[in-house]
Amino acid sequence: MSILIKGGTVLSSTGSVAADVVVDGERVTAVVAPDSWPGNADTVIDATGKYVLPGGIDGHTHMEMPFGGTFSADTFETGTTAAAWGGTTTIVDFAVQAKGTSLLSTLDKWHEKAGGNCAIDYGFHMIVSDVNDGTLKEMDACVDAGVNTFKMFMAYPGVFYSTDGEILLAMQRARANGGTIMMHAENGIAIDQLVAQAIAAGRTDPVQHGLTRPPELEGEATHRAIQLAKVTGAPLYIVHLSAAQALEAVAVARNDGQNVFAETCPQYLFLSIEDLARPDFEGAKFVASPPLREKSHQGALWQGLRTNDLSVVSTDHCPFCFVEQKELGRGDFSKIPNGMPGVEHRMDLIYQGVVGGELTLQRWVEVTSTTPARMFGLYPRKGVIAPGSDADIVVYDPKATQTLSASTHHMNVDYSAYEGLEITGRVDTVLSRGRVVLDRDGWHGAKGHGRFLSRELNQYLN
Repeated sequence: MSILIKGGTVLSSTGSVAADVVVDGERVTAVVAPDSWPGNADTVIDATGKYVLPGGIDGHTHMEMPFGGTFSADTFETGTTAAAWGGTTTIVDFAVQAKGTSLLSTLDKWHEKAGGNCAIDYGFHMIVSDVNDGTLKEMDACVDAGVNTFKMFMAYPGVFYSTDGEILLAMQRARANGGTIMMHAENGIAIDQLVAQAIAAGRTDPVQHGLTRPPELEGEATHRAIQLAKVTGAPLYIVHLSAAQALEAVAVARNDGQNVFAETCPQYLFLSIEDLARPDFEGAKFVASPPLREKSHQGALWQGLRTNDLSVVSTDHCPFCFVEQKELGRGDFSKIPNGMPGVEHRMDLIYQGVVGGELTLQRWVEVTSTTPARMFGLYPRKGVIAPGSDADIVVYDPKATQTLSASTHHMNVDYSAYEGLEITGRVDTVLSRGRVVLDRDGWHGAKGHGRFLSRELNQYLN
């Protein structure tokens, strides 16, 4: 089936141009001057007055993730459907190794969860929580299977936490097999002491989640992870960076030419610890790790996105319903499931940076699509509109307005972290590998359309 997208402004990470886009089957076949394509298309999409951009890539999601005796509320079907509604056409989710299990059995389990259930294309990262000789060997097999990014934790002692020595060993292995280490950088040992002190003193409200995870401990852990990466020569990707102290450490390393990269998330750009302090346990809706920070950090994060010290915007989408799930932590903030919903609104929220003069259109595309494609070994199949690339395309209306709300979103969660927020810009039409999955008439996608993506090595290294 052929599709002609005409009359729009085609965006890329390097510029914008008035052009028409030709799709045949699952691929883009041509990007041509307006009204110059001589062929006939089965379908014509009028993009007049709209942007035409590569589908978003969310490199950090947690569908059906086990946490604290429960599971994140979005399945692979509901989560990828919601992603598409927001202009994201690829996710990279995390397969979670439990202590005492192998990486390959974990990968098999996540393939079983996602296979035949996703509405858009997907890949996997591997969470490494049990470092031993077997795990280190299996890292090589994961790379061969197209899963070449390995997340480790300096937080959550007793669950995911790895010692500095274990991190060093995994980094050495990644240096040898071409993988990239992703790091949750918070000093979990110190945080656990602060948490215990707060609970013992009767300070149990949700805001304590933020107060017991101070930004200095994110900065310290980020610096420590960078030094371990420097010693081993491994590439390092800091996930969900929230604090100016951590950003400073990343900026210093990047200025020194080290292969250190970082992402931030919309919640750290738009929300703050004031939300964690909402009364009547409402703050529980905003419990995630790292926590929301003081608003003073937001300017530094926007600047980091402009300077490329922050290279990617992902969501860390890990939704837990307020009723029945978040409420597990009433009376003890440490038992509130950590995570927030967001996969549906990433593209729209970061577009507000364009509206507000924080980012250019080109940078919007770069941090939400093109750089994630390169960072996670998917470029140029994903992340660009060019002949031969997958026809993952978003037609975006920059003049439309919308109000974010749980009553209208498609994520399988009973609240919105951005309830009532009025924004400019809205997805008009979404193509996933040449299939129109969403347009003004509604949803046309289907469970099982999405395919697993075996990823190449990091294409963003110095």
